[in-house]
Amino acid sequence: MPNWATFVGLTGVVTLLLLALAYASQSMVATVKEPDSTTEPTAGLLLANVALSQGVLLGVLLAAAWYTQVPLAALGITTDLTTTAALTLGVGLGFVLYLSSELGGATADRLGFEYDEGLRGLLAPDSMGGWAVLLGIVLPVIAVFEEFLFRAALIGAVSAGYGVSPWLLAVLSSMLFAMGHGAQGRTGIIITGLLGFALAAAFVLTESLLVVVLAHYLVNALEFVVHEGLGIEWI
Repeated sequence: MPNWATFVGLTGVVTLLLLALAYASQSMVATVKEPDSTTEPTAGLLLANVALSQGVLLGVLLAAAWYTQVPLAALGITTDLTTTAALTLGVGLGFVLYLSSELGGATADRLGFEYDEGLRGLLAPDSMGGWAVLLGIVLPVIAVFEEFLFRAALIGAVSAGYGVSPWLLAVLSSMLFAMGHGAQGRTGIIITGLLGFALAAAFVLTESLLVVVLAHYLVNALEFVVHEGLGIEWI
């Protein structure tokens, strides 16, 4: 029998730890941007820190889900969707959300609202090996961890264990998701919150973790490749 209380409690602890790490990242970005700052963390060090911290938290959640016997279906790991359908939906959703994010950022910039991309710039690799690590390790870890936490655990598990409306949980988890991206500025938080709700809605409708993980990965990967790799700016 699933031990919902223990799993949800550990999920809450992991969420608080993630928000604390996000606040630390926000403070670090602000420090680096100061004119007299002598702090220049390398992209490699930052990538390793992100992959390690989120990888450890992901491991904690996975171990908690196994120990508390949370059903795989509640987490969106087993679903009625075929793998092909999930991949197709994930890729399609990823491209749509990427274009929507770009449009939102460009519109905000034209209206004079700040959309801070400093953290993305700091994480951008300066070598082919760095890009391989970013696209092949770091971004997949981020996508799997954040979707497992904000969608599978905070929506799927809580809804299955306590009968709470998944749409209410989608709103609440999206707010927490936005708070975890404070380094992008107020406008970035709003855009990220909307992006998070779109991913949450996709999870509720498809009941598939694979769909939202793939979409999340594509959004992040396309932003890095287009802006930091190719140097393309849409505005």
